[in-house]
Amino acid sequence: MAQTETLQDWDALRVFLTVARTGSLRAAADALGVNHATVSRAIKALEKDLGSRLYDRATSGLTLTQPGEELFELAVPMETQAHVIRRRLAGLDDDPSGVVRVSIAPVLAFGYISKVFSAFSDAYPQIDLDVLVTNKISDLQRSETDVSFRIAYQIDEDVIGRRALTYVKTFYATPDYLLAHPDPVAVQGEGASVIGWDKENDPAWLRQTPFPKARLTNIFAEGVLQREAAAAGMGISILPCFMGDVDDRLARVPGATLQPDRSIWLLLHSDLRRTARVRALVDFAARAIRSDRDLFMGNLS
Repeated sequence: MAQTETLQDWDALRVFLTVARTGSLRAAADALGVNHATVSRAIKALEKDLGSRLYDRATSGLTLTQPGEELFELAVPMETQAHVIRRRLAGLDDDPSGVVRVSIAPVLAFGYISKVFSAFSDAYPQIDLDVLVTNKISDLQRSETDVSFRIAYQIDEDVIGRRALTYVKTFYATPDYLLAHPDPVAVQGEGASVIGWDKENDPAWLRQTPFPKARLTNIFAEGVLQREAAAAGMGISILPCFMGDVDDRLARVPGATLQPDRSIWLLLHSDLRRTARVRALVDFAARAIRSDRDLFMGNLS
C-alpha cells in the first residue's frame, strides 16, 4: 500500500512540475496528454494533502506561491532521479521488443526515413515506433524521447551521439522556372527570385551565393516548406540533395556547385545504450543511412 501511495504522490508532483513550467492548467494538460480536469484535480488534491496553496491564480496564468516555490525546488531532484530509474531499468532489457520513442526532424521525416522505418519494422516486428516529427530539440535527459534523429553541425549535450554522415546541398527550381530564367548562375541571378530562410541574415547570405543579383522573396524557415515553395514555382531554393534529387518536380540549377552542410546524428542517452530495442534501431538506421551515401553526397544526378 505504501508503494502505491508513493507512486501516486510522484504522479501528483509530476503534474505540479508541468503546471509550474507551462504556467497554466490547460497547457500542462496538453503537455501531459490528459484533459484539463485531470490536471486540476491533481493540483487540488496535492494542495489539500500538503495543506498549502501552491499557486496564485490570475487571468494571466498561474504563479507559484512561496510554498509552491519550496516544493518546486524539492521536486526537481526527485524528477531527475525518476528519469534515472526509468532509463536504467530500461537499460537492463535484453529483449528487442517493445516501444521506441523517436523524435526526428521534418526534412528527414517527410520523404527519406519512411523506407528505413519500413525496413526496420520488417526486420524487428516486435518493436513498435512512436515517432514525433519536430524541429524542437527533444530532451533526452528528461526522457522525452529514446532516440533523436538530429540534423546539426555538432552536438554539445551529454548524450551518446553517432554521426551517420555529413550531407551536401545545392540549388533547385522547377524545370519550368529554369526555362523562364535560363542559366541564372551566368547572370548572377538577375531577374530570378531566391526563396529566403532568415530575414535578418539572408541579404549577406545571398551575396555569397551564385545569385547575388537575384531578388529575395518570401521567408520559409524550414526545409520541407522550402522544397514545397520551390516545387510550386516560387523561385530558387537551396536544399539537401537527399531532398531535391529525389523530387521529380525539381531540377538542380545548372552550374550550381555542391556545398557541405550539416550532419545526421542518432542520439540516445547513455543509460539506454544497452537496451536491445533502442540499440537495434540506432544500429539499423545508421547502416541504412550510410548505405545511401551516394544520395546524401549528391552523386545520383
